[in-house]
Amino acid sequence: MKLATLANASPDGQLVVVSADLTRYASAGGVAPHLQAALDQWDVAAPKLAELYRRLNEGDIAGKPFEPEAARAPLPRAYQWIDGAGYLSHLERVRTAKGSKDAELQDQRPLMYQGASDSLAGPRDNIILPEDNLAPDFEAEIAVITGPVPMGVDHETAAASIRLITICNDVSFRRLVADDLQGGFGFFHAKPATSFAPIVATPDEFGDAWSSSRLHLKIKSFVNGTLYGQPNAGADVAFDFADLIVAAARTRELGCGTIIGSGTVANAHDNLLPVRGEEPGFSCIVEARTAEKLVKGKASTPFLKAGDRVHILLEDESGNSPVGDINQMVVAHGAE
Repeated sequence: MKLATLANASPDGQLVVVSADLTRYASAGGVAPHLQAALDQWDVAAPKLAELYRRLNEGDIAGKPFEPEAARAPLPRAYQWIDGAGYLSHLERVRTAKGSKDAELQDQRPLMYQGASDSLAGPRDNIILPEDNLAPDFEAEIAVITGPVPMGVDHETAAASIRLITICNDVSFRRLVADDLQGGFGFFHAKPATSFAPIVATPDEFGDAWSSSRLHLKIKSFVNGTLYGQPNAGADVAFDFADLIVAAARTRELGCGTIIGSGTVANAHDNLLPVRGEEPGFSCIVEARTAEKLVKGKASTPFLKAGDRVHILLEDESGNSPVGDINQMVVAHGAE
């Protein structure tokens, strides 16, 4: 099934069921007022939501037109947002980026950081620049939402805890990365609100594309309409989502509704921008710049600036985007 959160007067929004083709929705208020409430009682709520989803798809319920502009982040505020580093190709490319240190990059256990989750951005929310010259960057990722996870969880149980799947844009202010890392406590000011696609879907919605706790679909990123990347999220995975959940729960239990990010999706290659043909390209700008420095001696791809538009989506075998898309404008603070 596919679910979304529409804006209303409450901070958690209104839970709705969205048709498989993303054109219509029906209120799920009779099951749960918002997504966190549904997750908290998943064993009871999921079958009822699935039945509502079936009726909507089969035309038993007319539904209303679904507009992504009305959607908030599926969980507008979450108990926990943890971003992992599932793709070593990404880490390898940013080893020479300012603020990155070899000692902080590992390949035996995934790197993770705990991001702000009290105010997560929706698919059409602006990327707001609080200051000039922060070198804003997008990061296209897969994300999952879990049920409750016990401390010290095993791989199989971790995989079974995954309730929902979507994509996110883990925005970074690259100029602040070095300050954050050198402070010794990890990312803070360098990471503004993460934005999410309008739809979350249960793993079965992806068919064979979801296997081994990874999603075997392309995630495409555009800046001002130009394709920057189209890597396959199921390829070159060093740590799958079950691995990331196991690592996150190493010393603590994870609350129901925890969001886990895959890290910036990256495939191994030696290409530069522009993307040609089926080349994977890049899911963030800093990777493209690092590759340019290695080959040309200097970076030429600029970071984002006010007025730019970032567009991120999944693409299935039919060319559809199964969880909708993220489409954001970059704006200066006070101009939004």
